[in-house]
Amino acid sequence: MAQVKTRVLTAHVPLSLAERVDQLSVQLERSRGWIVKQALSAWIDQEEEHNRLTREALADVDTNCVIDHQSIQVWADSLGTDSPLEPPR
Repeated sequence: MAQVKTRVLTAHVPLSLAERVDQLSVQLERSRGWIVKQALSAWIDQEEEHNRLTREALADVDTNCVIDHQSIQVWADSLGTDSPLEPPR
């Protein structure tokens, strides 16, 4: 298996958060480094997806591909009734 190059990152975290990482490390029988790598990777994935969705939404606004608030409100209000409306398009 190829050796992955790594680099040390240092961050100051609140003591309570560090203690939670330590507790999880014991519970999962994993190193603190493994837990931090998993958490950082998941957070970066989440932020990249958030950024992608934001850019997509802004592009929709730029092309006027939007649904007005009133249409959404009418649809949302219908969801609790016996005859809910189709989502606006």
